[in-house]
Amino acid sequence: MAGANLLALIDDISTVLDDVAVLSKVAAKKTAGVLGDDLALNAQQVAGVTADRELPVVWAVFKGSAINKLILVPAALAISAFIPWAVVPLLMVGGAFLCFEGFEKLAHKFLHSKAEDDAHHAELAHAVADPAVDLVAFEKDKIKGAVRTDFILSAEIVAITLGTVSTQPFMTQLFVLAGISVAMTIGVYGFVAGIVKLDDLGLYLTRKASSVAQAIGRGILATAPYLMKALSVAGTAAMFLVGGGILVHGVPPLHHAITHAVEGKGGVVGLLAEPLANAVVGLIAGALVLVAVTLIRKVLNKGGVGDAAKT
Repeated sequence: MAGANLLALIDDISTVLDDVAVLSKVAAKKTAGVLGDDLALNAQQVAGVTADRELPVVWAVFKGSAINKLILVPAALAISAFIPWAVVPLLMVGGAFLCFEGFEKLAHKFLHSKAEDDAHHAELAHAVADPAVDLVAFEKDKIKGAVRTDFILSAEIVAITLGTVSTQPFMTQLFVLAGISVAMTIGVYGFVAGIVKLDDLGLYLTRKASSVAQAIGRGILATAPYLMKALSVAGTAAMFLVGGGILVHGVPPLHHAITHAVEGKGGVVGLLAEPLANAVVGLIAGALVLVAVTLIRKVLNKGGVGDAAKT
């Protein structure tokens, strides 16, 4: 009997692990859109930090990210256990926020000139070079800002993952959420650490005696800035694809209409039609949310000015 119970337990564990593996792959695909943006944002967070402090800053943000996950994963499990009806609304909010972030980036791109961006970068460089600037406080501010950004992106990742496993047993939910959280945290910040030190690697190679090493070093120095831009573009596009897809699936009539419209279409059109439709929905949703947020901010600012005038 004991042997049978042990075999049954092993079988149950293997089944759970198999489910965890499959669901983790699904969750990883769905959260890939956030991941690309996460990489770009966190690499940008260390801009203005001196070269010898880049890795310590990334490590500090990594620890903050781990704490964020320790808060968010139990919260997600509690929501799934006690108020499962909230999973879909939370996913919809997360999807809308993804679309908002993506559209805000596009709006910033078109509403802010290159001169303004260059002035911002010059301000960061001046902060590092100015001996009057408290670099410890400057670095702490960068870390706090990065951890806040990570909390929002981590919440999106956890919410999307929870939507994937919300109907599964508790242990499966726990392992998938924990596994995705650990993998994303280590993967993101390991890659960010590599990105921010690419220029150091390129510079190191250019100083080698080998002409091949020097050529590789120059290539790294030339391509590193474009890597960041590529990550940012891919992350923004993925935000519309993932966020729009979440919103489409959360509105069954819209999902059925899109599915019916692309049904039967073959080739490249059939392959890309639904993702493009999701992206269009994401763009529209992002624009609407941005307009709403802008109006709310104006009302609040106007109220603050009015109150200040009264006093």
